[in-house]
Amino acid sequence: QVQLVESGGGLVQPGGSLRLSCTTSGFNLDNYAIGWFRQAPGTEREGISCITSDGSDYYVDSMKGRFTVSRDRAKNTVYLQIHSLQPEDTAVYYCATPSGGFVYLCPLLERDEYDNWGQGTQVTVSS
Repeated sequence: QVQLVESGGGLVQPGGSLRLSCTTSGFNLDNYAIGWFRQAPGTEREGISCITSDGSDYYVDSMKGRFTVSRDRAKNTVYLQIHSLQPEDTAVYYCATPSGGFVYLCPLLERDEYDNWGQGTQVTVSS
């Protein structure tokens, strides 16, 4: 059974940092790209970043600079480091596997290009 579990969210003050984790099971993460998304209340789920099976990383233009994606093969985990958090970063953050045949590559960071979502982890940025 394919499972993705996000963790590491919480309440953080503006300017702070967080490292989110996406821990996987039920499939060989070495063969998969993983995408990161977020969704604030009342908004569409938006793409942030994706990392391919061989470690190449991609970011939505508006997310470049403050977000860093990485993976630890030994721990079956993909991370999303976020710096200089601002209140507008408040959202539920999700990881997901690509749908389609080339699951080791990063498709467009659009919701329909991914399946097998985790349950999300809440990030709240507030003073």
